[in-house]
Amino acid sequence: MRVERTDIAGLLIIAPPQFRDDRGVLSETWSKRRLTDAGLELPEFVQDNRSLSTRRWTLRGMHYQAPPHGQGKLVRCGRGRFFDVAVDVRTSSATYGRSFGLELSADNGLQLYIPEGFLHGLLTLEDDTEALYKCTADYAPDAQGAVRWDSCGVDWPAPAGVAPLTSARDAEAQPLAAFVSPFA
Repeated sequence: MRVERTDIAGLLIIAPPQFRDDRGVLSETWSKRRLTDAGLELPEFVQDNRSLSTRRWTLRGMHYQAPPHGQGKLVRCGRGRFFDVAVDVRTSSATYGRSFGLELSADNGLQLYIPEGFLHGLLTLEDDTEALYKCTADYAPDAQGAVRWDSCGVDWPAPAGVAPLTSARDAEAQPLAAFVSPFA
């Protein structure tokens, strides 16, 4: 597995090898041993999640789960394509408030590891897009939170004039400027 460090500490791009032939593609998407051999020690994953967005330009985010239930995530695309975004909200970080975005697709097979202390969101680029992610903590409803997707300085790839489809919770979330981060 190829691991690429981004300019934000802890945020990693992981590229599992893909084996293609006339039948399609085989890829080992998770291997603790291979990542350890590549010099990574990721936390234990305890939960797998799936979201399926039926419409292009669906936006999910920017979400977090507060300590002591903070979640790290390993995100990949099972079907379609989406623009995946992480925003650093660790108050002690030199990159606080900085965002990183990457297109994840079923075809490119890339994965993004987002440690605890980040906001996370995605924008679908095709209909019927599936996001799959491993989490380092169980879902805790009382610890969930959101920041408005359009307040984080992200250059979302939707065409001008296209309003992303969001949930009411995401549309009504607080702006980043008003957010008091629980992540030290």
